Amino acid sequence: MLSKAKIKLIQSLEQKKKRREEHLFVAEGPKVVGDLMPIFTCRLIVATTTWLKKHSQIKAIETIEVTHEELCKASFLKTPQEVLAIFKLPHPTLPANIAEKELCLALDDIQDPGNLGTIIRIADWFGIKHLICSIGTVDAFNPKTVQASMGAVARVNVYYTNLQEYLANLRTENAQVPIYGTFLEGNNIYKEPLSTNGIIVMGNEGNGISLLTQQFITHRLFIPNYPEGSLTSESLNVAIATAITCSEFRRR
Repeated sequence: MLSKAKIKLIQSLEQKKKRREEHLFVAEGPKVVGDLMPIFTCRLIVATTTWLKKHSQIKAIETIEVTHEELCKASFLKTPQEVLAIFKLPHPTLPANIAEKELCLALDDIQDPGNLGTIIRIADWFGIKHLICSIGTVDAFNPKTVQASMGAVARVNVYYTNLQEYLANLRTENAQVPIYGTFLEGNNIYKEPLSTNGIIVMGNEGNGISLLTQQFITHRLFIPNYPEGSLTSESLNVAIATAITCSEFRRR
């Protein structure tokens, strides 16, 4: 039986403050929980009898068998999916000089949890293992972000740092790392030379890349519409723009 105290704990983890205090986050559904189980320490599994019978070898500090109705009381989803889990929050350390060796993504104040989750999923698809976020970017372990990532948050390392300071350190005399950004007035991405390492910066949903961050961009890219120059939507959703940009980098 799922106690009121457990439901209160689960529901409290919707708040970033509580996730930080408890060092815990919530994941839901067989796919997401299944992907996270081998990577993160599981504090609690709340699941239906059917799910538990199929996963008798699960490793969790505590397991609670519940009915669908009980799961509904704790779930953040409109339609709960058999299992909910609480995991210990990771605290990854951003590796030094990683952008000199690999292609990385950086996010400048992304606000929507769904967008961030989708971008994490895109990074996972294109083999980008490091996602560097500004302090103002939404939390990667928000329940909506975790859900939208569809388990990819288990395979992509997400870091939070002062983005301007981080980019400034990449532009020293000894480390001329390419820093790309997407702009409406940039150069056609399909005609520009692209590297296999460096940083791709994606900006805020409404304002794009901030002026403070723009000063560190070395290559300004633009995704042209079709036919080029025709009357069309003002801009692309940031997650869609990320997918197109990552695809073109990997295509090369």
